[in-house]
Amino acid sequence: MEHPKRDLPERTFEFARRLVKLCQVLDQTPGVSRTLANQLLRSGTSVGANVEEAQAGQSRADFLNKLSIACKEARETHYWLRLVAATELVPEPRLTQLLDEANQLIAILTTVIRKTKETKE
Repeated sequence: MEHPKRDLPERTFEFARRLVKLCQVLDQTPGVSRTLANQLLRSGTSVGANVEEAQAGQSRADFLNKLSIACKEARETHYWLRLVAATELVPEPRLTQLLDEANQLIAILTTVIRKTKETKE
Protein backbone atom coordinates (compact mmCIF):
# COMPACT_ATOMS: atom_id res chain seq x y z
CA MET A 1 0.00 0.00 0.00
CA GLU A 2 1.51 3.31 -1.05
CA HIS A 3 1.25 6.27 1.30
CA PRO A 4 0.51 9.76 0.03
CA LYS A 5 3.48 12.11 0.40
CA ARG A 6 3.57 13.45 3.95
CA ASP A 7 6.36 14.93 5.97
CA LEU A 8 7.92 12.81 8.69
CA PRO A 9 6.44 14.66 11.70
CA GLU A 10 2.93 14.31 10.22
CA ARG A 11 3.52 10.66 9.36
CA THR A 12 4.78 9.77 12.85
CA PHE A 13 1.87 11.67 14.41
CA GLU A 14 -0.60 9.62 12.35
CA PHE A 15 1.25 6.43 13.32
CA ALA A 16 0.92 7.38 17.00
CA ARG A 17 -2.78 8.21 16.56
CA ARG A 18 -3.43 4.77 15.09
CA LEU A 19 -1.47 3.11 17.90
CA VAL A 20 -3.51 4.98 20.52
CA LYS A 21 -6.68 3.56 18.95
CA LEU A 22 -5.19 0.04 19.03
CA CYS A 23 -4.13 0.49 22.66
CA GLN A 24 -7.65 1.58 23.59
CA VAL A 25 -8.88 -1.78 22.29
CA LEU A 26 -6.12 -3.71 24.09
CA ASP A 27 -6.77 -1.81 27.31
CA GLN A 28 -10.34 -3.13 27.46
CA THR A 29 -9.02 -6.57 28.43
CA PRO A 30 -7.45 -6.79 31.90
CA GLY A 31 -4.07 -8.41 32.47
CA VAL A 32 -1.45 -9.00 29.82
CA SER A 33 -3.29 -7.01 27.15
CA ARG A 34 -3.15 -3.88 29.29
CA THR A 35 0.54 -4.36 30.04
CA LEU A 36 1.36 -4.75 26.36
CA ALA A 37 -0.85 -1.77 25.52
CA ASN A 38 1.16 0.38 27.93
CA GLN A 39 4.47 -0.71 26.40
CA LEU A 40 3.16 -0.16 22.87
CA LEU A 41 1.69 3.22 23.76
CA ARG A 42 4.95 4.45 25.30
CA SER A 43 7.22 3.39 22.46
CA GLY A 44 4.81 4.20 19.65
CA THR A 45 4.07 7.74 20.75
CA SER A 46 7.74 8.37 21.52
CA VAL A 47 8.66 7.98 17.83
CA GLY A 48 6.79 11.11 16.81
CA ALA A 49 7.70 13.04 19.94
CA ASN A 50 11.40 12.54 19.23
CA VAL A 51 10.97 13.42 15.55
CA GLU A 52 9.30 16.66 16.65
CA GLU A 53 12.13 17.37 19.08
CA ALA A 54 14.69 16.71 16.34
CA GLN A 55 13.06 19.41 14.21
CA ALA A 56 14.14 21.93 16.83
CA GLY A 57 17.53 20.34 17.49
CA GLN A 58 20.04 22.78 18.92
CA SER A 59 22.87 21.22 16.94
CA ARG A 60 23.55 18.53 14.39
CA ALA A 61 24.47 16.17 17.25
CA ASP A 62 21.18 16.94 19.04
CA PHE A 63 19.25 16.37 15.79
CA LEU A 64 20.98 13.01 15.26
CA ASN A 65 20.45 11.99 18.88
CA LYS A 66 16.71 12.64 18.75
CA LEU A 67 16.32 10.82 15.43
CA SER A 68 18.34 7.89 16.77
CA ILE A 69 16.01 7.66 19.76
CA ALA A 70 13.00 7.83 17.41
CA CYS A 71 14.46 4.98 15.35
CA LYS A 72 15.04 2.84 18.46
CA GLU A 73 11.49 3.53 19.61
CA ALA A 74 10.16 2.56 16.17
CA ARG A 75 12.06 -0.73 16.43
CA GLU A 76 10.64 -1.34 19.89
CA THR A 77 7.14 -0.55 18.65
CA HIS A 78 7.59 -3.03 15.81
CA TYR A 79 8.59 -5.65 18.39
CA TRP A 80 5.48 -5.05 20.53
CA LEU A 81 3.24 -5.15 17.45
CA ARG A 82 4.77 -8.48 16.43
CA LEU A 83 4.21 -9.82 19.95
CA VAL A 84 0.58 -8.69 20.01
CA ALA A 85 0.07 -10.45 16.67
CA ALA A 86 1.95 -13.62 17.69
CA THR A 87 -0.05 -13.97 20.91
CA GLU A 88 -3.28 -13.44 18.97
CA LEU A 89 -4.45 -10.62 21.22
CA VAL A 90 -5.40 -8.86 17.98
CA PRO A 91 -5.77 -10.67 14.65
CA GLU A 92 -2.58 -10.23 12.61
CA PRO A 93 -4.38 -8.85 9.53
CA ARG A 94 -5.54 -5.93 11.68
CA LEU A 95 -1.91 -5.17 12.52
CA THR A 96 -0.42 -5.56 9.04
CA GLN A 97 -0.59 -1.87 8.12
CA LEU A 98 0.88 -0.78 11.45
CA LEU A 99 3.69 -3.31 11.16
CA ASP A 100 4.40 -2.11 7.62
CA GLU A 101 4.38 1.53 8.70
CA ALA A 102 6.76 0.76 11.59
CA ASN A 103 9.14 -0.90 9.12
CA GLN A 104 8.92 2.06 6.76
CA LEU A 105 9.55 4.56 9.56
CA ILE A 106 12.59 2.57 10.68
CA ALA A 107 13.92 2.62 7.10
CA ILE A 108 13.27 6.35 6.69
CA LEU A 109 14.83 7.27 10.02
CA THR A 110 17.86 5.05 9.37
CA THR A 111 18.38 6.70 5.98
CA VAL A 112 18.05 10.24 7.36
CA ILE A 113 20.49 9.44 10.17
CA ARG A 114 23.01 7.88 7.78
CA LYS A 115 22.80 10.72 5.26
CA THR A 116 23.06 13.37 7.97
CA LYS A 117 26.19 11.69 9.32
CA GLU A 118 27.68 11.57 5.80
CA THR A 119 27.18 15.26 4.99
CA LYS A 120 29.67 17.83 6.18
CA GLU A 121 28.51 20.86 8.14
